[in-house]
Amino acid sequence: MSEKTITRAQLSEAVYQEVGLSRNESADLLEAVLSEISSALADGEAVKISSFGSFAVRSKGQRVGRNPKTGEEVPILPRRVLVFRPSQLLKKKINDGPVASAKAGK
Repeated sequence: MSEKTITRAQLSEAVYQEVGLSRNESADLLEAVLSEISSALADGEAVKISSFGSFAVRSKGQRVGRNPKTGEEVPILPRRVLVFRPSQLLKKKINDGPVASAKAGK
């Protein structure tokens, strides 16, 4: 199974081709959007992108974990984690996509 990663440069190029802005303007637009999303999440706000999904920051409390090798109990400190919930539309697109269809046929 080959993993494919989409980079900022590829996203910027897609904006350039779809919208018709210059390459520099496309890159600046992408950076502005990503910066706005990052800032909102860092401030603890939720970010909802219609037909795509929502990002939120969740606080996790302290808990006790175990080292699997030694069995020793170790405290896991409280932290904030980023969670993503895909929209129903995105879930459907993923489940109906060509990769899902190819795997179902095996």
